Amino acid sequence: MYFMVIENPSSSGGNWPPIGPNYPNGLSICHRAVVRCRFFRPQGARLDMGRTLIQELEGRGLVAQVSDKPRLSRHLETGSRTLYCGFDPTADSLHIGNLVPLLTLRRFQSFGHRPILLLGGATGLIGDPSGRADERGLNENDVVAGWVERIRSQVEGLIDFEGNNAAIMTNNLDWTQALSVIDFLRDVGKHFSVNAMIQRDSVRTRIERDGEGISFTEFSYVLLQAMDYAELAKRYDCTVQIGGSDQWGNIVSGMDLVRRKSVGQASAEVFAMTVPLITKADGTKFGKTASGAVWLDEARTSPYSFYQFWLNTADSDVIHFLKVFTFVSLEDISDLAASLAQSSEQRVSQRRLAEEVTRLVHGAGAVESARRITDCLFQGELTALTESDLDQLRQDGMGCTVLPDSAIGLLTAMVDADLAPSRGAARKLVQNNGVRVNGIVQIDQDRELDWQDALYGNYYLLRRGKKNWHLLVRDKDRAELPESA
Repeated sequence: MYFMVIENPSSSGGNWPPIGPNYPNGLSICHRAVVRCRFFRPQGARLDMGRTLIQELEGRGLVAQVSDKPRLSRHLETGSRTLYCGFDPTADSLHIGNLVPLLTLRRFQSFGHRPILLLGGATGLIGDPSGRADERGLNENDVVAGWVERIRSQVEGLIDFEGNNAAIMTNNLDWTQALSVIDFLRDVGKHFSVNAMIQRDSVRTRIERDGEGISFTEFSYVLLQAMDYAELAKRYDCTVQIGGSDQWGNIVSGMDLVRRKSVGQASAEVFAMTVPLITKADGTKFGKTASGAVWLDEARTSPYSFYQFWLNTADSDVIHFLKVFTFVSLEDISDLAASLAQSSEQRVSQRRLAEEVTRLVHGAGAVESARRITDCLFQGELTALTESDLDQLRQDGMGCTVLPDSAIGLLTAMVDADLAPSRGAARKLVQNNGVRVNGIVQIDQDRELDWQDALYGNYYLLRRGKKNWHLLVRDKDRAELPESA
């Protein structure tokens, strides 16, 4: 629903104020010869081509389960609501699978709702049994606390923490740390039936596994998560919880606890919604590479490797991923799908996906750097690479060998870098003009790499043929080659 205000330029002295992407409250503005039309969207109303929030989410394939869709739709369309999603610290970084609920919170926020990011400082000490065939290892308090702070810094740029519906970030350790066991059992435990809890898939499968079972610690996890919903409902009038589809049982348990604890008070209208766990069209696991998970922390996955992950998306997945992981409009995505069907070899959709997601997570500068590295390696022209670009390649962008601060023969370097099986094979490659160092064809078989012409004094990029690269890095603290070299 939109409201239109017609203004005559004379009302502003004949001069209209500048119009741009940050025009206050305006979503689109059109000019006419005499009048100006401004369109405004009230909070909670339709945003994209007349779609409601639920319709927008469904159009992107982001609704797996919902407790009562008609009532939830009305609830969201009749006011600004508060919702939350929890993130347990199981490592010092979130991974790209966590982007799905994170960006879903942002989609709610773009429709005028207030998101809460709940960091699991308490639940992370326990461990969620959902989707696990065995018991999680318990981490020390200070380790989990450190992970919470790292994750806090990673999500701050993905959600808006300013404005009328500014996001809230909180930690469930705040209301559990001082809670006694007696109070927990009386105030929370009494509302749960053990008979119902052992029927949950995550519990039943563990009980039925020979020699495994489930500890009371993990068995109690659902109570802690349910208590989070009840606490956020009390503190912030939170009425919606979202999460991955593997969290459905936990979320519904929290919704039930809110209702039970509100008996005798005003009827609590609360809802549960899950987003699907992302899978690839070929059935392989999403979010994994040969080197492991793709992390949001640039110290664990460089922005270049992050960009490359999305750039290498299969044609069968790219349109779905554009819907889930970007804010590109569904109309533009339809155009990209049509382009993909006609000329998939141009990989326009993959480039758009890689740029959009990298910009969201790492910023515009990271996109520029990733594109620069990609273009330089593809074209073989390396002069545009910055020292920071080479640091990213060293981190995880290609094979890398750290060498001492002394000269090494080109042929030996080729063998050590696995670009040739032997010095004889490396010699033949050089004779056939098949070897480049920092983009320059090598013709001297006896060439010594002495760091005099290294990029930034520390890097040699070796290239065999068109696609086989290896980075040599100078270690100024080592003066001699190891015996194995």
